[in-house]
Amino acid sequence: MRSTSNPVFRNLPRQEGSGYANFGSGVTGAGQMGQMGQQYGQQYQQPQPYQQPTATRAMTIDDVVTKTAITLGVLALSAIISYGLTNANTALAPLFVIGGGLIGLVLVLVATFARKMDNPVIVLSYAVFEGLFVGALSFMFTNIEFGGVGGSAMIAQAVLGTFGVFAGMLVVYKTGAIRVTPRFTRMVVGAMIGVLVLVIGNLVASFFISSGLGLRDGGPIAIIFSLVVIAIAAFSFLLDFDAADQLIRAQAPEKAAWGVALGLTVTLVWLYVEILRLLSYFNND
Repeated sequence: MRSTSNPVFRNLPRQEGSGYANFGSGVTGAGQMGQMGQQYGQQYQQPQPYQQPTATRAMTIDDVVTKTAITLGVLALSAIISYGLTNANTALAPLFVIGGGLIGLVLVLVATFARKMDNPVIVLSYAVFEGLFVGALSFMFTNIEFGGVGGSAMIAQAVLGTFGVFAGMLVVYKTGAIRVTPRFTRMVVGAMIGVLVLVIGNLVASFFISSGLGLRDGGPIAIIFSLVVIAIAAFSFLLDFDAADQLIRAQAPEKAAWGVALGLTVTLVWLYVEILRLLSYFNND
């Protein structure tokens, strides 16, 4: 089976003998008991295979859909509350953006490197804090006091655009129009690293030059850069879908669906923020 970048799948424990989570093996030593019965001339009746008590069942696509819906629901509720609070008190906006964003990032790093991506507490906590970030950031992008434009209509456009891209990439994946190969995975991951380096470089340059490298100033270069980032985020969905498929085929535990939900949510938030940014460029013009 081809390897994956999903840390949940990569660290799944294998059962002795076959596959993942393969329960229902016969009792150890049953053959020896039969030989003893034959030796003493007694009829030996083979016992029924012993079913190990399973704390969880194998993950299904329904688990992925359910866990993702719960995570997005929590994030959406948190974002609505955050937007309402910042609308009532604009001083809260920077606090929610910085605090929610940093805590959300820390939770993702903990889930990834501590191998806790299947922990619902961490996943839902991420949804809460990332919701605070998204709601406050949306308010800042659309509020005149922070130099924003477009109002709530722009937020609606960004939401529709985000889920439109998500649905489109799901169709692309299901039809096999683009196959997720190791080479494709390396290309997407490399592109994400490249974007991260450029964003950090632009931030550092902004300390010395007013517009930095011009990647976020709303000009032609910024528009092209946002379109590239949106494309990379869209292709990232294919990696998430493929990781979910691999987990299901490997009969990963049900709780692994929380890791898939986390990955999909992170990509959705990334895509939403970049679409919102791109729309703000056009509205400024």
